[in-house]
Amino acid sequence: MKRTWYPGLWLILAIVIGMAIIPAITGSASLRETIFTLLLAVGLASSLNILLGYTGYVSFGHIVFFGFGGYVGFYLLSVQGWHLALAVAGGGLASGALAFLLGKAILKLRGAYFALATLGINEAMRSLIINLDTFGGPLGMNLNFQIYRDYGGAAQALWTTYWAILGLVVAVVVISYLVKRSKFGLGLMAVREDQDAAEVMGVASANAKTWAFVLSAAFPGMLGVLFFFKNGNIEPVDAFPLVKSIEMIVMVMLGGQGTVLGPVLGALGYERLRGFLLTSEIFKDVHLAVAGVLLLVIVLFIPSGAVGWIRSRFHSLRGVVE
Repeated sequence: MKRTWYPGLWLILAIVIGMAIIPAITGSASLRETIFTLLLAVGLASSLNILLGYTGYVSFGHIVFFGFGGYVGFYLLSVQGWHLALAVAGGGLASGALAFLLGKAILKLRGAYFALATLGINEAMRSLIINLDTFGGPLGMNLNFQIYRDYGGAAQALWTTYWAILGLVVAVVVISYLVKRSKFGLGLMAVREDQDAAEVMGVASANAKTWAFVLSAAFPGMLGVLFFFKNGNIEPVDAFPLVKSIEMIVMVMLGGQGTVLGPVLGALGYERLRGFLLTSEIFKDVHLAVAGVLLLVIVLFIPSGAVGWIRSRFHSLRGVVE
């Protein structure tokens, strides 16, 4: 009988959930904020991996779905008065719909042409939002803090957001695993290796890539709603930072693209490194340069990432590390 759940999935979930409950045990607000940042990074990297890792399509504009979903959800919260759960779902659906429309056009491109197209989309979306008065234009939107009363006050709302983002991260990790082990995921990986050969073998590559794009976009949209709800405001510069797209790629490559554990390890490792660099007097102004050098080192010396390196040297762990 084919194994449905491999031990490594439980290891990943144990790492994520175990890390997340520490602030609840200690009651530390500062630790909660640190873990929130780590969980956000894990969610973004794991969602990008569904596209980058399984299909091989490198998106330099994936943060557009984080920002667009965040704006839609924030609007539903602050203007339409929707509940947070519905606004999060709305942000995810909006980002998924945007990815569906974009995917029909740009997923026909390959390699550098696709990467350049995603770069342009991010800049175009930021310019569009800046000129939309509905979304506050260049100044963005602010949340009326009276809204937090519906969630037990501002302090309790922070915890509500924290547990919600944990739930989303667990969901994206499990779905990433299920996609990889499914017939759909095998089709995506066949496209990654050789799209023309995959089509000859019966894979509907256009539809497969489009739905992978949609799935990888919906989760950043939901995460964006939670992030900006927590912050209480949203602005174009914070919603569409190009550097965040690059960092997401670094996280996936660092841990191991096309694996379930890889983006989790990559996100945790990179965020801890980034935190150290930003608080260092020597390195605080060069953390982006370090990210670029790190990506170059990965591509040249460990293209399979940390998980690939572990699997190649410790064969006994292949059933645990994936």
